[in-house]
Amino acid sequence: MSDEHETTPPPFPHEEGQHDEADGQAEEGALDAEAALEAAKKENADLNEKVLRLAAELENTRRRSAREKADAGRYAIANFARDLIGVSDNFERALRIADENAPAEGVSDVAKGLIDGLKMTEKELLSVLERHGVKRVAAEREKFDPNLHQAVAQIPHTEIPHGHVIDVAQQGFTIGDRVLRAAMVTVSSGPGNATGDEPSGGSGERLDTKV
Repeated sequence: MSDEHETTPPPFPHEEGQHDEADGQAEEGALDAEAALEAAKKENADLNEKVLRLAAELENTRRRSAREKADAGRYAIANFARDLIGVSDNFERALRIADENAPAEGVSDVAKGLIDGLKMTEKELLSVLERHGVKRVAAEREKFDPNLHQAVAQIPHTEIPHGHVIDVAQQGFTIGDRVLRAAMVTVSSGPGNATGDEPSGGSGERLDTKV
């Protein structure tokens, strides 16, 4: 008659070692897989960063090319415009001389027609220049701006504040955001006398005449 309870014989020592080795291999495999996943994630992040950097560089290049193309079109006529503003100077000079030498009793119809024609031609020339981005520099009664104005003299003035333009000796012009020619101006040193005394309430501010 067999015993009521059968006992399971204990495993042989070499079987326990096999289980431990299998567990170790599984754990090592899991670690390798995790390391491989982390490496793949890092590589993917690096690739994404490179793609984003390349896309940004391409966009910057595109914008720079577009800006250079626009500038080339805008400033291509700069030299031609610089020559044309000399023509505008001659119109202005001729009209000034006509006004200064007009007789008190007025000019003849012929002379009046000639002057009106000069004025219309000058206006049309300035209009053509403006259509191509060439504009006169605002100067008279404006605050002196060394980027736009060139001071040829600084004199006292009772009405025009210190550092503001009294009158314009030669018109200035810009093309786009560049200066073609600075306006040559006379600048107020503020109230004072003709001997060049310090303006009243003298600020001692030095006028920067550079352009």
